[in-house]
Amino acid sequence: MSIEINFPEKILRRINEISRTEDVLPEEIINEAVLEYLQLADPETKTELHVNLSDKYFSEAKELLKEEDYVQASEKLWGAASQMVKAVAAKRNLELRSHSDLNRFVAELRREANEPEIRRLWQIATSLHQNFYEAWLPGETVRESVEDIKRFREMLERMLHTP
Repeated sequence: MSIEINFPEKILRRINEISRTEDVLPEEIINEAVLEYLQLADPETKTELHVNLSDKYFSEAKELLKEEDYVQASEKLWGAASQMVKAVAAKRNLELRSHSDLNRFVAELRREANEPEIRRLWQIATSLHQNFYEAWLPGETVRESVEDIKRFREMLERMLHTP
């Protein structure tokens, strides 16, 4: 379910400022604020939140690719991957607040699963994130990365259902 919310300009500016400084998408900031306010920031709800955001960003990326907006699609693909990492962390009652946290946690997941593919696919996601800022990847590379991010998300989704 989704709802449209119209914020005053002052709130939007603050959300965008936090988004830039913490390098997270605005939806994540808003969702986390709502969870805290409603006192629903339990691991199960946070996991569901991050999975839903991952699904949303992945779907948006595919739409942006149809429009040949490779820079925005890159960021949405990164968002889809990073939100799935945060979902696995949330299930373990961990909170990842920085790129360093994300990278360390992905390395831990790779070791746990004994799956080198996790590292390779994560590196693709991080290069897509860099592309959002530098616009250096050819469109073809971004399009081909969709399957890589899909595979990464599927691998982490399985981890959510493994005790």
